[in-house]
Amino acid sequence: MPVTIVVGAQWGDEGKGKIVDILSSEMDLVVRYQGGANAGHTINLKGNKFILHLIPSGILHPQTTCIIGNGVVVDPVALLEEMNLLENKGIKIDGRLKISNRAHLIFPYHKLLDQIKEASGFEQRIGTTGRGIGPAYSDKINRCGIRMIDLFDQKTLAEKLKMRVTAVNEILQSIYQQAPVSLSDILQEIIKVSPVIKPLVTDTTLLLNNAISKGKKILMEGAQGTLLDVDHGTYPFVTSSNPVSAGACLGSGIGPTKINHILGVVKAYTTRVGEGPFPTELKGKEGTALREAGQEYGATTGRPRRCGWFDLVVARYAARINGLTSLAITKLDVLDSLNKINVCTAYQYKDERIDEFPADINILEKCKPIYETLPGWNSTTSDVLRYNQLPLKAQKYLEYLESHIEVPVSMISVGAMRDKTIFK
Repeated sequence: MPVTIVVGAQWGDEGKGKIVDILSSEMDLVVRYQGGANAGHTINLKGNKFILHLIPSGILHPQTTCIIGNGVVVDPVALLEEMNLLENKGIKIDGRLKISNRAHLIFPYHKLLDQIKEASGFEQRIGTTGRGIGPAYSDKINRCGIRMIDLFDQKTLAEKLKMRVTAVNEILQSIYQQAPVSLSDILQEIIKVSPVIKPLVTDTTLLLNNAISKGKKILMEGAQGTLLDVDHGTYPFVTSSNPVSAGACLGSGIGPTKINHILGVVKAYTTRVGEGPFPTELKGKEGTALREAGQEYGATTGRPRRCGWFDLVVARYAARINGLTSLAITKLDVLDSLNKINVCTAYQYKDERIDEFPADINILEKCKPIYETLPGWNSTTSDVLRYNQLPLKAQKYLEYLESHIEVPVSMISVGAMRDKTIFK
């Protein structure tokens, strides 16, 4: 079955966009299966930087059809902006982008609720992007969300929006003492963008399964990463969907028996954005140096990422949860100038050694990393084209990670551009 899933195996921002872009050159369809415009994939191509938030990275390959699956929550205004930016850079969208008729929509009140909740102080701060993702998924689970299919019946759309806006305004006014949102403004905005969105909407589950029956090659891409999964991540400091590989089936309508390869993407070190525990985080000069060397700033918000050493506890957990069949290791070149490199092999909690990732956030916050120190290679890797041309110590580092995660490495990224990739 020619279906591959690409999943982040840390806290997101692992460089999935570049990996998906490279693999898309051989794919017929690329599917985004969860998340929303709170995530960003950055791709550098011929001097142009493309930051994609909703549209799958495969859009940069002219032969590829791109699908926004039912598991994605779609901000229609953000989607149109992204489409226009791509068209202005010469990327043809027409006929190549399809949206699931079951995907849920994000409205201005979702974003407003997201931002107010984060700033209110009433609840624990999560560190969201304020893009309305959580409130949109809440509406979906509460069975009061509005889906793409609703755009085709203006009367039903208006009725659903009226009910939802009435409830939202009650929350805004009585709990947060905020001004109400305007139903007419929201309705006018969605009616304005609907003529562009509606031609893209279809039954993508049917489209995808028909493609599989015809032997087409399909790539599934998630946003965020395993440790931000709402079920398996560092709850409550997580996203509101399932970035793990199983989420690809839920978010696209493809059965698990159709999947034949699951590629986990990890950085040669570790980063995360937002609040929450991060055992290997480097808070001093080392962390700042790693951030600057890797240009670790969020593609969506520009927020500086927290940086730390590679965490094998996290990687082994991600490999198990996702059923990884191979690994792509990115940003190896960021470590080129280091004399020594630490790798976290386990955690110390009080007097106890912990080898498996704990579910209890209170325990995780108190865990200290147990490191093994490996020699750095102090040599440039960004101009290397073949694995056996890498410095011997760089090869040893990769083989050390591979053996401890117990998943083979198939790709190594040594720079932002497509050609800065080694296949092993």
